[in-house]
Amino acid sequence: MSALVIVLIVLGVLIVLGFIGGLVAVRRRDRLQAGRWEEHIALADRHLEEARAADKGWDRGALERAAAGALSQQRPDFRFDDLHLVLVDDRPGVAEDKAHFVAVGGDGEAKVVLARRDGGWAAERVE
Repeated sequence: MSALVIVLIVLGVLIVLGFIGGLVAVRRRDRLQAGRWEEHIALADRHLEEARAADKGWDRGALERAAAGALSQQRPDFRFDDLHLVLVDDRPGVAEDKAHFVAVGGDGEAKVVLARRDGGWAAERVE
């Protein structure tokens, strides 16, 4: 084989390896960014739900107290560290309004759905 053929084969192999390395790097970057995007979307959704609740005059403190009270009544052994407002279901009027919370603790998660009643917020269900 001539020196020119050897040089062309080496260059061809280097180009193919560079192409494969680039594909691997792009896939790794996309996987890392996908996790970040999910975190950003979840954070944005939480902020949106909190803003909607605040904008409609819903008292966040009253909602949290009602959710904590429902948990203590229906799941007295469950201890939670954080209580997250995850959905505000604001229907026309106030009779069908609902607020969904997720309580997170060492024992896992518990979902609390509150419904607006005449006297304020009451638990519709605790899962």
